[in-house]
Amino acid sequence: MNPVVPPLPPDLTPLQLERALQLLGQSGRTPPEGEPGSPPWLQGLSDALVDLSSRDALTGLANRRAFEMSLGREIDRVARSGEPALLLGLDIDHFKRVNDTHGHAAGDRVLSAVASALIDSVRPMDLVARVGGEEFAIILPNCASAFGEAVAERVRRRVESMPVAIAPNQQISVTVSIGGAFAPQWVRSTPALWVERADQQLYRAKAQGRNVVRLEPTAVSVVSNEERRLLFETFQPQDHE
Repeated sequence: MNPVVPPLPPDLTPLQLERALQLLGQSGRTPPEGEPGSPPWLQGLSDALVDLSSRDALTGLANRRAFEMSLGREIDRVARSGEPALLLGLDIDHFKRVNDTHGHAAGDRVLSAVASALIDSVRPMDLVARVGGEEFAIILPNCASAFGEAVAERVRRRVESMPVAIAPNQQISVTVSIGGAFAPQWVRSTPALWVERADQQLYRAKAQGRNVVRLEPTAVSVVSNEERRLLFETFQPQDHE
């Protein structure tokens, strides 16, 4: 039997399709293959728009929305499996100075160059995101504390050694400050607490001169009062009617 193809939504208009195709074109993407308007083509268009909604338009990295979703999934996985995971927060040092001195077009080139350097410095399984103006984050699943410092240093050195072309015959160098924290293993935590720990280390890196890495010392983080409460609630007996 042939599969039953559901009818198209009644509010789907040619204008909406045109707008969707414009969004894809503006992002540098090509329309899906197949007969325009057919169910496979519409599915391809939908998939492309979903992916587009999770990407930062300038750098192509995961955006804040995609980062927060991935962060929640990862911290749940660590609580269930006990496998280590590292979260890195990164800021481009003195980025405002780049914009003020060379203009926002140069700033955009710096952001794109740093994004490429971050992607080149980690594994395909790691998630690299742009979470703010000059702020980036990396989620590294299954990253043991013994390797965390080396990974973060590799990222820092990669950016530091990369000249950024901001105009014909003009290059500048940029650096990043990095802070990192490990998700508490076997502990029910929250994404907000994990981000807070990484941010604390990032503040340390900035306070100590920038272009440095500061990580929590081990993967066994101090369990906060909120995490103790969450852990206690997890093991509370459930009432049965």
